[in-house]
Amino acid sequence: MSEKTGTEIVTFGCRLNTYESEVMKDHAEKAGLDGAIVFNTCAVTNEAVRQARQAIRKARRERPDARIIVTGCAAQIAPQDFSEMPEVDLVIGNEEKMKAESWRPALALHANERVRVNDIMSVKETAGHLVRGFEGRARAFVQVQNGCDHRCTFCIIPFGRGNSRSVPAGEIVTQIRTLVENGYREVVLTGVDITSYGADLPGTPSLGQLATRILKLVPDLQRLRISSIDSIEADEALMRLIADEERLMPHLHLSLQAGDNMILKRMKRRHLREDSIRFCEEARRLRPDIVFGADFIAGFPTETEEMFENTMRLADECGLTWLHVFPFSPRPGTPAARMPQLDRWLIKTRAERLRMKGAERLAAHLDAGLGLTRPVLMESETLGRTHQFTPVRLAGADFRAGDILPVRLAAHDGQSFEGLVAA
Repeated sequence: MSEKTGTEIVTFGCRLNTYESEVMKDHAEKAGLDGAIVFNTCAVTNEAVRQARQAIRKARRERPDARIIVTGCAAQIAPQDFSEMPEVDLVIGNEEKMKAESWRPALALHANERVRVNDIMSVKETAGHLVRGFEGRARAFVQVQNGCDHRCTFCIIPFGRGNSRSVPAGEIVTQIRTLVENGYREVVLTGVDITSYGADLPGTPSLGQLATRILKLVPDLQRLRISSIDSIEADEALMRLIADEERLMPHLHLSLQAGDNMILKRMKRRHLREDSIRFCEEARRLRPDIVFGADFIAGFPTETEEMFENTMRLADECGLTWLHVFPFSPRPGTPAARMPQLDRWLIKTRAERLRMKGAERLAAHLDAGLGLTRPVLMESETLGRTHQFTPVRLAGADFRAGDILPVRLAAHDGQSFEGLVAA
């Protein structure tokens, strides 16, 4: 909560929401907005929407005098649902939340207007917003892109974010330079579909070309990290950076979703399982220490046991380290919601099996790292992450968030390392 304004931002969902919450917080502070709680919602699953609604009701019970404002993807997609909640004072859309004028008290706390949501498909540009720091975080997120032009059959997010649009490279470089000047050692490039970066800009620069420009023009940036990518769209410049640039962190999160070609087709994905295996093998050949996380959906409509086993095997064939597993959740308005659905118990069982596979893969990664010394960026006095994004806990001493320390990986508990600072 901001001591200056008493405005609290509650964030759900992705790294892009984290970035946008910082922008909203800055706008609210500069406008002098006081006594509000802002919920920045996620719509990726029904569970994410349920959690947001539950948190809103709890906030009203605990803060009966607060003004409650709801925004984010769930609010953009279903504004009426939130405006009908008696706890909610105002609903604003994903475009409106990024505008400074939306947070002026006269507008944000207007008693006679409950919904302020534009048609997100009409938005053609995404501006770079200058964020000078991220409270309580050792790394900073920078938005390079928003929206998505693809229409995967399970996904509702394009209706919350609109079509793909990119932030010009010059604005991104300026933002990162400012963050580095403010002491940030690591920056994460984020967006909805960041491998589509640049298609709408003059000269159609690629994500790899953007990253190359950042590392060249901000030489004091020590660590650059890229958030979730669609590996089928990885460009040659990005692959060159993976091979040659130590400041690009050797960790990529892949949007795989499934490991069976028929399910991938029914999802309307643009890759086959063979493409995923080939990408991981090539990236590992270029950078032997690179590790991968991946998103998977368990229990997609029509998925048979054989199809599910193909997904389980893909985790091994790609050599994945982290699995982010979603039980399939039919989102109204998507084609997948109209397909033949699996039993909910079966979906949950497959999700649990996939999570167990993820735990097995993570344990193998941790076992392989024991005894090695790795650079660790501290996120708090006792917790940090390696260059491969593996969590490390340090005991017996207090360190500063933002320090990068050489740490010997001495033990692990199946989820994170226990480390000792190397002499």
